[in-house]
Amino acid sequence: MNDAANTDRWIRWLNTLQLVLAGVLIMAPTVWMVLSSFKPSFEVTAYPPTLIFSPTLDNYVELTKTTPFLSYALNSLIVTVGSTALGLLFGIPAAFAVSWTRISWPAILTLAARMAPGTLFLLPWYVMFRQVGMIGSYTALILSHAVITLPIVIWVLLPSFDGIPRSVFEAAQVDGCSVTRILWRIALPLVASGVAVSAILAFVFSWNYFLFALVLSNGDTKTLIAAAFNFIGEGSTQWGALMAAATLIALPPLVLAALVQRWLVSGLTLGAVKG
Repeated sequence: MNDAANTDRWIRWLNTLQLVLAGVLIMAPTVWMVLSSFKPSFEVTAYPPTLIFSPTLDNYVELTKTTPFLSYALNSLIVTVGSTALGLLFGIPAAFAVSWTRISWPAILTLAARMAPGTLFLLPWYVMFRQVGMIGSYTALILSHAVITLPIVIWVLLPSFDGIPRSVFEAAQVDGCSVTRILWRIALPLVASGVAVSAILAFVFSWNYFLFALVLSNGDTKTLIAAAFNFIGEGSTQWGALMAAATLIALPPLVLAALVQRWLVSGLTLGAVKG
């Protein structure tokens, strides 16, 4: 018994150590970014790094003075929410159709498109949108970012739909429900947690995507992530302002995750089947 207890204790210690190391590796860059945003510009790149300093808001003041930050934030919000909504609108039925029919090649095709480098789509997008006069429009940015959000929604929701027992669908069909009604009235409530996760991931990936926003936007529709590039120059980089911009850019996904965390639970399908 003592040997078993000692073994369990060592396993718990090792698990705790692994979690601490993983937390440090993940959070250290984030903490460094946030601290750097409050440092004077000359201390951001100081070596060795200064751990004790007098916090200042100069970087945030410079950020708001040199760029129309609120306008860029609104542009990012419009593009991200639009592309996320578009991904959910088409991704939810697509994932359900793939799960219902057991035909996986459409989902694999979208995954292949997501795995391809963004430059593969950039030139066709640019030529097509230029021909129809849509360069610099919100529509062009939302449609191009749907290439990112749609595969995420499909592949996150596929396991959720696959986890619903077929007996639930068969019982609904016996009661006269159509496939569309089964999706919206039965399947969708059971995968609400999967929808929340897919929405968060789609939002984060679209919010942080740089390439399409850089090329397909203009001064009126430039997003935050593309505007942050302005602080990187050939001769010098405004690291303080860049860290302040990066800190503010990271806030919306964190706020979104906090707002929808109550949906991020498992067991919805199991509970519904038991009921």
